[in-house]
Amino acid sequence: MGRGPARQRSGSAVGRKASIRFRLFVVGRLRTGPLKELQALYAARIVPAPAIVEIEERRRLPAAELKAREGELILRALPSGMALIALDVRGIQWSSRDLAERIAAWRDQGSPELAFTIGGADGLHKTVLDRADVTLSLGSMTWPHLLVRGMLLEQLYRAQQILAGHPYHRG
Repeated sequence: MGRGPARQRSGSAVGRKASIRFRLFVVGRLRTGPLKELQALYAARIVPAPAIVEIEERRRLPAAELKAREGELILRALPSGMALIALDVRGIQWSSRDLAERIAAWRDQGSPELAFTIGGADGLHKTVLDRADVTLSLGSMTWPHLLVRGMLLEQLYRAQQILAGHPYHRG
């Protein structure tokens, strides 16, 4: 159950292919509390540890203008050429195993890093969705964007465990 053996089994520590790095571009800042703890719990399990880039526009702007500004900040922070998966309710839905297989495909095609982005309360701007290689949905229910971080990180950890042949995933 602990993180030690799973951490050693996922990735190159036991001769498997090197793990792909994850970079999350997320709108908003998590404050101390259970959501930050959830994020930290799953981020600590992923090898190598994901980079979490918090995007925040501090000015009070009308909703449409704020969404456009957040999109601009995300795209400015995103390295050129990096594969991007945008989370949006209108995206496609993958099973955990599908996600693992897609991550493995990117890894096997030579992508050293994969970016995910989570918008703010009003979602992602069209410019970010247009730039995305894939638009992914975690389901048709509406989830708080700050909670989605923990949910995504858990799925990325689960994908690593699937690829490592670890029994964490039982689906």
